[in-house]
Amino acid sequence: MNNLAPFPLLSFIIWLPTLGALLLLFMQNEERIKIIALTTALADFVVSLFLLVWWINDGSMQYQEFVAWVPQLGVNYHLGVDGISLFLVLLTTLLGPIVVLFSWHNVKDNLKAFLFLLLVQQTGMLGVFLALDLAVFFIFWEFTLIPMYFLIGRWGGKNRVYAAVKFFLYTMAGSAFMLVVILLLYWNSGSFDWFDLLKAPMPLGLQTWAFVAFALAFAIKIPLFPFHTWLPDAHVQAPTAGSVILAGVLLKMGSYGFLRFNLPLFPLATQMYTPLLAFLAIVGILYGALVALVQKDVKSLVAYSSIAHLGFVMLGVASLTAQGLSGAVLQGVNHGLATGALFLMVGMIYDRRHTRLFSEYGGLWKQVPVWSAFFIIVVMASVGLPGLNGFVGEFSILVGTFQANPWWAVFATLGVILAAWYLLTAVRKMIQGPLDEEKNGNLTDLTKREILVLAPLVIMFFVIGLYPNYFLDKINPAVDALLQTIQAAPLPF
Repeated sequence: MNNLAPFPLLSFIIWLPTLGALLLLFMQNEERIKIIALTTALADFVVSLFLLVWWINDGSMQYQEFVAWVPQLGVNYHLGVDGISLFLVLLTTLLGPIVVLFSWHNVKDNLKAFLFLLLVQQTGMLGVFLALDLAVFFIFWEFTLIPMYFLIGRWGGKNRVYAAVKFFLYTMAGSAFMLVVILLLYWNSGSFDWFDLLKAPMPLGLQTWAFVAFALAFAIKIPLFPFHTWLPDAHVQAPTAGSVILAGVLLKMGSYGFLRFNLPLFPLATQMYTPLLAFLAIVGILYGALVALVQKDVKSLVAYSSIAHLGFVMLGVASLTAQGLSGAVLQGVNHGLATGALFLMVGMIYDRRHTRLFSEYGGLWKQVPVWSAFFIIVVMASVGLPGLNGFVGEFSILVGTFQANPWWAVFATLGVILAAWYLLTAVRKMIQGPLDEEKNGNLTDLTKREILVLAPLVIMFFVIGLYPNYFLDKINPAVDALLQTIQAAPLPF
């Protein structure tokens, strides 16, 4: 280990949720199951905050742990965290207790199995963000499919099995190509370790094919247009907690993969393909926004908005500028907070009204003013209102993109306007106007538990929006180190 952590901090963060999940298997009392699951998720979040205690703003890979796992095959349990992965880890551990607490009274069937899957899912996602050995990374990457498949397929909506299978097959298809290339990289360098791969010269042909294979796997996960078709089905059919985890964390695994692997490991191929990535990102921004604009189901609108917002993240990645990359990292976190909150709020109103159609709502401000106030704040964060978190990320991305190609920034800015259009349209349809529907007159406002679920996310909107430098001071050195790695990459042979 390096840094000053007196214990293997990263391993503790990864495996604590699984320990809690295993403990649930021996419990029968539902109240104890709830308390243990929430305590485990909260403890994981508290432990992850210790990353900030000994953090050094130098762009290095910190808190590293290294154990020879399968030395005969060159597979090592190598973990580390830098400014690119730090806040994704904290986002994951923050959303953990939030979705557990939300599910306490919202999951009526087999709550123990549901909470078990949420906790083991957390282990897989954290492993993806912290693994520095490609073999270990791939194991965690694939493992995340299993809990989410069952969460959607068992507790989802009417077409849950179709959505779960589609999600699984899409991601597996991309991962198959990535696995083949991982083996080729091992054959070329003799190692799965990220640091060894950075130093190993690579034939241009291998570098090109490796970039494409990795990019395909990551683009499906984001999802980047045109690999997005699984996402609306998965989001609409998933239970609320599943949608929050899917949008908040799982989609970020794709953009993280580009930053951690594609850009530094295949620098020449990166320069060749970033114009294509930028084009697909811009198409995704505009396509996602336009399709969101015509949705009749509020959850579908939020799902398509994710395609648009993550298009901005990928545009920042494709800019290959310091501001664009830093904005992409921060905006990934911002999207997880804001879209996660939107899905929670849709779930809360659905549990009361059992419909997500805009036509069934209107005038909710009169009946549920607390829910409506939270909804407006969350929408403003998603729109990118100055003073809230979304503005900082989008502005950094657009500035960095303008430096790379002004036309990219011009077209992407249209997406900002469209986002305000479809999100404010949702506000108008949901909470403004007359309270016409008789059933809406019986709605109850948010409970204390639901306010407690939303409050941490809303607080983070303002913290990031008003004090962005606290976050950027940790992200920027890692981005600078990434750009230096790309520039200093060994020449191909």
